[in-house]
Amino acid sequence: MRVVPTINTPRLRLRAMRPEDFPRFAEIWANPEVVRYIGGEPWSEHQAWTSFLRNVGQWQLTGFGQWAIEHRDTQTMIGQVGFFSGGRGFGVEFDSFPEAGWVLDSDYHGSGLGGEAASAAHEWFDRVVTGPLVAVLDLDNLASRAIATNLGYRLLEERSYKGSLVELVRRKGMALS
Repeated sequence: MRVVPTINTPRLRLRAMRPEDFPRFAEIWANPEVVRYIGGEPWSEHQAWTSFLRNVGQWQLTGFGQWAIEHRDTQTMIGQVGFFSGGRGFGVEFDSFPEAGWVLDSDYHGSGLGGEAASAAHEWFDRVVTGPLVAVLDLDNLASRAIATNLGYRLLEERSYKGSLVELVRRKGMALS
C-alpha cells in the first residue's frame, strides 16, 4: 500500500484524504461558486462520493493523486490539489500525461492559498514523478488561469467542453538540478 506524502507550506498542509473528510469534500463540491467554472452544476452526494473514492484510489494505482488542502491554523479541509489520470478523450497530446487540478472552497478564493497549494504540489511532482503535466482551464476562470501561467503551463488548444470554452494547457517537466 502506497503512503500519501504530507507537504507543509507556511499556511497549508497537503495530506491524504481521510474518511472523515467526505462531508466537507461533498460540501465544497455542492457549492455553486466552487463549480462555477468546473461544469457549472453543484455535485450530488453520490457524485462527490464517486470522486472522493477515485481520488483516494488514484494514489494506489499511479503513485500520484489529489491531496486534501488543510488550513494549518484551523485544521479545516478547504479544498483539494494534485494530479490524476483524466482520460478525457482529448487525444494523445493531452491524455498521455497526468492532469493537474486545484479546487478551493469559495470562502478562500482570492487569498493566494490556491496558488500556494498548487505550487507545493507541483514542486513535489517535479521531484518525485517528473515529466509533463496537462490541465483544463475554463476561459472565464481568470484566477485558475493565472495559477497555471505561474506554474509554467502553455496553451495547446482551445475547444468546447461540456458547454464551456476551455483551454487545454501543458507544462513541460522541470529539469532536476
